[in-house]
Amino acid sequence: MKKWMVRSLLLTLILVILGGTFLTASMADKVEIELFYYKQEIVKQMGDMATAFCKKNPDISLKLTLIPNDSMTVLRTRMAGGDAPDIIQLQAYSAVFEFAQAGWLVDLTNEPVLSKVIEGAKTSVTYKGRAYALPMDLAGIGIIYNKDLFKKYNLKPPTTFTELQNVCAVLKKNKVTPFAGLFKVNWSLGHFISMVHSTLAGPKVMPWLEAMNAGKGSFADPINSKELFKIIDFYKANVSANAAEMDWDEQQAAFASGEAAMMVQGLWSYGAAIATNPKLNCGFIPFPCTDKAEDTKLLADVDSTFALSAISSPAKMKAAKQFLEWLSTPEAIKMWVEECKLVPTFKNSDVSSMDVPFQDLVKYMNEGKTNPWAFSMYPVAVFEDACKNGAQEYVFGLKKANDVIQYIDETWRREMQK
Repeated sequence: MKKWMVRSLLLTLILVILGGTFLTASMADKVEIELFYYKQEIVKQMGDMATAFCKKNPDISLKLTLIPNDSMTVLRTRMAGGDAPDIIQLQAYSAVFEFAQAGWLVDLTNEPVLSKVIEGAKTSVTYKGRAYALPMDLAGIGIIYNKDLFKKYNLKPPTTFTELQNVCAVLKKNKVTPFAGLFKVNWSLGHFISMVHSTLAGPKVMPWLEAMNAGKGSFADPINSKELFKIIDFYKANVSANAAEMDWDEQQAAFASGEAAMMVQGLWSYGAAIATNPKLNCGFIPFPCTDKAEDTKLLADVDSTFALSAISSPAKMKAAKQFLEWLSTPEAIKMWVEECKLVPTFKNSDVSSMDVPFQDLVKYMNEGKTNPWAFSMYPVAVFEDACKNGAQEYVFGLKKANDVIQYIDETWRREMQK
C-alpha cells in the first residue's frame, strides 16, 4: 500500500475516533432533568411542551413523571430520601409552604420569571416573605354544564340551591342523569366537601382558618354542619348510579356523551370532555349552596405551581430554571392556553381564544364573585387525608357526619402540634 494511502487511512481513523470522542462528550454534556407532575388531564400536552422546550434547548433532556393520585405521598417519600425531581408540580399554598419549610425548595424570589406573574397570584407561593414556586394557572371549581341539554329542557343555570334542586328534578324526569359522578377515588369528594364548606362559610372562612391554625375551633364552626351534609346527600342522590365505580375517565365520558348534564369539577376537566366530544357546548357556574343568590360564588384561585428541588446539581438547577423561564414565553403561553386549556398567571396573557367556560371563569373573577381555595390553605394532611377520605367514607356510609368533622378536627390539631 502506498504511503499516502496509509497516511490517509490513519487520518480517517483518527478523525473517526475523535468524532466518536466529540459525540460522546456531546452526549455526556446533555443535562437530563426530571419534571414530576400530577395533572393527568394534560399528559399529551406536557409531552408536546417538553418537545418544544428541548427543541429550543438541545443540550437539555426533559423526563416527565406523572403521578395523578396521592402525588404528595410519593413526593414526600422521594424528597425525604434524597431522590427529588428537579422540577416539581405542587398545588398552591399549603403544599408549597410545607416543602419550603422542610428546606426542599429553591428560593425563586429574585428569578426574572417571577416578575412576569400577576401580583395577586404570588401570595399562593410566598412563604415567610419569599417565593418558592412559580404560580402557573388560575382555575375554578364548580359546575360544568351542557348548554344544549339545558336549552332542550328549558332550564336556566341555577343561582340558588332551590333552583339547582328543580333543575335536577327536571333532568331526572326526562331520564337524564344530573351529575356525572366520581366516587371511586377520593380527591373529587375532597374538593366537593371543601367547596361547599367555603361557600357556606363565605366571609368567615379566612378568620376561621386563622383560628384553626391557632388550635382553636372546629371544621363545623363557621357553618351549619347539617346544611353541609344535606348538600352532600343531595349530590349523592343526583349522580350516576354507578358513581362508586367511576374514576376520572368514566366521569368525563358520561358527561361528554350527554348521559349526564353536569359535572362538579375543576375547569381543567373541560379539556378532556371536549377532546372526547368536540361538539360539546358548555358553560361554567358556581355550585349554589344557599337560597341567597349573592352567596353563590365560584371557587377560584391559583391551582398548580412549579417548584425546583434544592438538592439538584448546579447543572440541573440551571436547566430547570431555563424551563421555568421558557414557560413565560409567548410560545409556551400559547400552548398552555390553546392545548392545555388552562388560564395562565402571566401578565397580559391572551385568553381571548379560550372557550366559553374559561370566559365564564374570567368573568366571575373580574366581577369579584369568587371564594378563595381555602382547602389549599389547610395543612396538607387535613385536605389530602381527612377531607378526601372523610368525605368518601361518608358517601359510602362508613362514617357519620360528626365522625367526619371529628376526623378533620383531630388531623388539624395534630398537624399544628408538629
